[in-house]
Amino acid sequence: MATGGANYRLFWQEFRRTFESTGAIAPSGRRLCRALARYVAGDGKPRRILEVGPGTGVVTDAIIAQMGPRDTLDVVELNERFVAALRERLASDPNWQRVADRVRIHHLPIEQLDSAEKYDVIVSGLPFNNFPVELVQNILTHLEKLAAPGATLSFFEYVAIRRIKAVVCAKPDRDRLNGIGDVLNDAFANRQFRQECIVANVPPAWVHHLRYDG
Repeated sequence: MATGGANYRLFWQEFRRTFESTGAIAPSGRRLCRALARYVAGDGKPRRILEVGPGTGVVTDAIIAQMGPRDTLDVVELNERFVAALRERLASDPNWQRVADRVRIHHLPIEQLDSAEKYDVIVSGLPFNNFPVELVQNILTHLEKLAAPGATLSFFEYVAIRRIKAVVCAKPDRDRLNGIGDVLNDAFANRQFRQECIVANVPPAWVHHLRYDG
């Protein structure tokens, strides 16, 4: 079984190698993980859960801890080394083995996940602020297609990250960040029902909770 230290080393290796798709500058802390998994626990009815961009699986731990006995989890990860680490954990981590028959790991971009089956809970670790504006819009559009009526989407971004980057980056990247801000602000205005500031995380992070009313 991969240890926490091994997962941390893998995270940093991939952060240096693939910053644009890894995005986070450190694995999410416990409070951030719990906030992202806040709406996983249901009322006992079977729920379909989707996690996008799990990295080494620190948020996955929090999701699994909240899963009911009939819930299922689909995990979508693009980075092949993270996928290998996730599959190894599913095979060897006792907490993960408990739900292994109800977990599927998909190695593909989220935009390619079949939208025929809908999800009640979506948790995303994707670094939207690192992506082109069009990709952010396409991902959010596809997540909406994947969402069942009443589904929640929870994702995070570091506090003031776009404002800080805009001060130090060149105009093309500043324009990109402003465009991402417009896309996210539109989503917040239409769907956000809760926002949390996780001050104890390094660095502090906003967690956004959106609801798809169908």
